[in-house]
Amino acid sequence: MAEHILVINPGSTSTKVAVFDGENELFSCTVEHGKHETLAFNTAMEQMEFRRNTIKAVLKENNLDTVHFDGIAGRGGLLAPMQGGTWNVTDAMLKDLESIQYGEHACNLGAPLALEFAKEHGVQAYIVDPVVTDELDSRARLSGLPELPRRSVFHALSQRAAARKAATKIGKKYADSRFLVCHMGGGVSVAAHRNGKICDVVNALEGDGPFSPERTGRLTALGVLDLVKNGAFTYEELRSRILKTGGLWAHLGTNDLREVEKRMAAGDAKAQLVFEALAYNIAKELSSLIPALMRLDEGESTPVTIDGIVLTGGMANSKKLVETIITNLPPLAPAIVFPAVEEMHALAGGVLRVLRGKESARDYTGTPDDLL
Repeated sequence: MAEHILVINPGSTSTKVAVFDGENELFSCTVEHGKHETLAFNTAMEQMEFRRNTIKAVLKENNLDTVHFDGIAGRGGLLAPMQGGTWNVTDAMLKDLESIQYGEHACNLGAPLALEFAKEHGVQAYIVDPVVTDELDSRARLSGLPELPRRSVFHALSQRAAARKAATKIGKKYADSRFLVCHMGGGVSVAAHRNGKICDVVNALEGDGPFSPERTGRLTALGVLDLVKNGAFTYEELRSRILKTGGLWAHLGTNDLREVEKRMAAGDAKAQLVFEALAYNIAKELSSLIPALMRLDEGESTPVTIDGIVLTGGMANSKKLVETIITNLPPLAPAIVFPAVEEMHALAGGVLRVLRGKESARDYTGTPDDLL
């Protein structure tokens, strides 16, 4: 019996589309979007038609437009804090995504795009392990400003899939492992995975952590305030700079690491420096989460060991970047690299578990009940 699942994963620089029959991937495609294409839109939601047409074209070009799908999975967006797992796309979810009250990113398009295709096929639309998956230790929530607690926003789907794969590779259960994990794509997020729980994260979307191909990463708070106060940027201009045109783009006019490496090979000293700074800052953020892994959970008494440093995402395809990151780190643990992000399989797997009755999809409400 066929179990056809369409998976849609909108990212800041790409749209990924995949078709599965059960666990088997029948088709996968990544459509890269040039910076000029995405900058033509003021908001992520304005890209709906552009992204929908991209997906339809991919399906048609590959003779998949006549396939009947039994479920549609979309990448989870910026919503209220919630547990991991599989969630039904609901009106409350769409309302929160459209309001961007929890933040704006291309991943917010995952649920509404999934719903549009689900309606065409008369099936349910889902999201799986959304970026707002929240399993933080209570101590990790506090910042120095009570009015601004730390949030758990990161590449949860990619990170958990990579960490599970890493655990299998070293012959351990994910629930018994401790990993430092870094997703390196258009944004770069870092997290500490302790015994199956993601206990602390570097919030890549809201201006925390290392700079990335498009994002500025952490900036000094007073410096940011001064840029607005002195009129160098309006609030909206600086917000766009932080999220869309910072990092590699701001320094070198490209968000493509492959182009940066070409310039380095041609003797471009500035490209070399920016590349080294990128690797250094990623290594620094990985090191910053070591304390999260040193904590003993209830019932544990043996000395803590870190099982691996897991690097995943598109930039993990760069051997030079991976090597440079590792050389900037102390010998904490073996590096485990998965350039092929398992997000599409993870999204399909969540839907498949629901279709087979192994997991129940929950209805998003946007209330604290979603954390229970």
